[in-house]
Amino acid sequence: MQIIKRLVVTLCLLSAMLTASGCGLKDSLAGMLGVKCHADVDWVDFLMLNGIMYTANIEGTKDVSQGMQGEKVGEVSYMLDEHACTDHKNKNGDAAYLPIGTAIYAMNGYKPSYRVMANGKVYEARSNPNAKTIGDLWDIDGKIAKVSLESGTDGSPIGDFTPEASAVFAKDLPRLTLVGNDSIRKDNKPEYGIFLRVHLQDGTSFRMVFYENANAFTAGAYGTEAMKTAIVSERTRIKKAAGLM
Repeated sequence: MQIIKRLVVTLCLLSAMLTASGCGLKDSLAGMLGVKCHADVDWVDFLMLNGIMYTANIEGTKDVSQGMQGEKVGEVSYMLDEHACTDHKNKNGDAAYLPIGTAIYAMNGYKPSYRVMANGKVYEARSNPNAKTIGDLWDIDGKIAKVSLESGTDGSPIGDFTPEASAVFAKDLPRLTLVGNDSIRKDNKPEYGIFLRVHLQDGTSFRMVFYENANAFTAGAYGTEAMKTAIVSERTRIKKAAGLM
């Protein structure tokens, strides 16, 4: 009877510790007890294929049609949600929320190293060990239609760049050298970013954030002086026209 009481107390303490300390402690205790880990984690919606990390682009690809889907290039072999521990090392075939067996397709009009489709969503490359430039990472050279300014508060559109400013952006962006966000953060002070949306010719788009003082983008690259001049001047013009300055 005394042993049972001690066991109940121990289980209660473990339960309290798990609730208070989160999934890191859950993982450790699960390993000690030989229990499979089901960590409570809000994963970024990603998938990994051929060494490339892709993340879902939902807001910029709302009108994706079945006709955009190309040939099958892989499938999901492991779903992290409700299965992976916090110390999980990502590998090819992993996906945050896509079930095992979900087919992964190329997206017509783009290299699969940039965009793939799965379960009706578009996934875009966020890191590629073989990419040296933005153009290597993203297959966008010659495909940018325009650039627009968005609110840093709620992401709502404010206005479009002029065709001339968009052309400067479209010419220089694919040629920027990737240096990585860690390097940019290390060498520059924190600052508020300028929220941009890059619109592609097929009607899809993606967001970028530009840091004026650093002359750098969240994609992990420094901009050119021509890009900086275009972005800063267009932000001023667009915000004035919208009555925000």
